[in-house]
Amino acid sequence: MALNTTDAPELLHEQVSSLLIQPLETASIVLAAGPRIFDTASPLRIPKLVGSGTPAWIGESELIPDDYTAEFDEVRLMPEDRKSVKVITRYSNELARQSVVGLDAVLRARLVNDVSSMLDDAFLNGDGTSDSVTGLFNQPGTQSAPLDLESADTFLDALAVTTAAEVTPNRWFLNAGDFITVRKLKDQNGRYLLESDLTRDTTYRLFGVPVAVSNKVPQGKALLADISQVAVARDTNPQIKILDQRYAEYDQQAIRVTARFDLGLLHPQGVVVLDSAGA
Repeated sequence: MALNTTDAPELLHEQVSSLLIQPLETASIVLAAGPRIFDTASPLRIPKLVGSGTPAWIGESELIPDDYTAEFDEVRLMPEDRKSVKVITRYSNELARQSVVGLDAVLRARLVNDVSSMLDDAFLNGDGTSDSVTGLFNQPGTQSAPLDLESADTFLDALAVTTAAEVTPNRWFLNAGDFITVRKLKDQNGRYLLESDLTRDTTYRLFGVPVAVSNKVPQGKALLADISQVAVARDTNPQIKILDQRYAEYDQQAIRVTARFDLGLLHPQGVVVLDSAGA
């Protein structure tokens, strides 16, 4: 995309305010939830123990069995063919000089925001096609539970699933519209089930577990997760490069933003996908 003065006259009007109104959008929630992040540009193999034998009670001078076994597996992240998120935007030098706002700074912030938003959506909903990220909703081996937004028991049932798997969940992920529906649920004493955390602004807890709200979460679905079981491989955060010579023959500059991440689960049992289709 290239920007010039004819494309954006509103930026040049003498009476225009220097305040640039950004679009309304969903904040990033996956990285903000605190997954385990591994910085690597190469394929990452994380070993894990998936099973082991049982020790025995052995008497004095008795033979100790040597048949104890252990089964290992590994989580593989950031394969060599994992693609990056990349974008370039061009703009004329005239526009940069005449704009009433710092155009390069605005575009840099905007592109980084868009790339971060795309990554967050991939962390939740990515299907892994074309060497892209597989999101939490599509990770193999996760647990499942029905979602009934009109019943508080549906969330207790999901918690029961994690308890049975020896998992301690620390985050709900809810769609914004579904969150309001759940927000209206009350107990028998007329008290709302979603409790606000007085120690943190606009933080809600459902049965003691913090709730993250985003329109990137599909409506009619939800996640209950132990975020410590979510591994994120990070090659590069959104990086900015100013290309001041690439389009010199057009008297233009460009901004390039790139980012490369991958996501996997150390223990898929640590994530429960709730779906209203199964209710």
